[in-house]
Amino acid sequence: MNILVNQKKLMLRKLKIEHCFEPCIVREGDELYQNGIFIFNITKMYKFIDTNANIFPIESILIENYYYQNSNLDESHLKNTDINKPGIIAEIAPGRYNLIDGNHRIEKARRLGNKKFDVYRFNMESHLQFITTKKGYMAYVDYWNSKLSNSD
Repeated sequence: MNILVNQKKLMLRKLKIEHCFEPCIVREGDELYQNGIFIFNITKMYKFIDTNANIFPIESILIENYYYQNSNLDESHLKNTDINKPGIIAEIAPGRYNLIDGNHRIEKARRLGNKKFDVYRFNMESHLQFITTKKGYMAYVDYWNSKLSNSD
């Protein structure tokens, strides 16, 4: 019975290509997060959080679960980083979240000996609207659905 319930939940999250999908507009100065072909508009995500604070409560995550050694961090930027600004974690595969904004902040918090870091959590349904290209969206639908079939 439990396996059947889990399979139904997964099927509910299966994506179908919406041909009317409009990529998130990118304006000059917008901060973007790129992971391969997938590019998300971080600036618009924070604006969305500001206008929908009731559905995006701040939550604390364990740094050790989201931290990875990043050699691309700008050490001079790290000095002025405000660790009190929450980062963003996004569901990049069913049930799996990655930090997509706040790498400098989480690194500084780790160096200061903090065990936790505050974030906003975006599930797939919430962050899909922030993909900035139609090509990226189409690829994301295929990617997500392949992860559903691999999670059996």
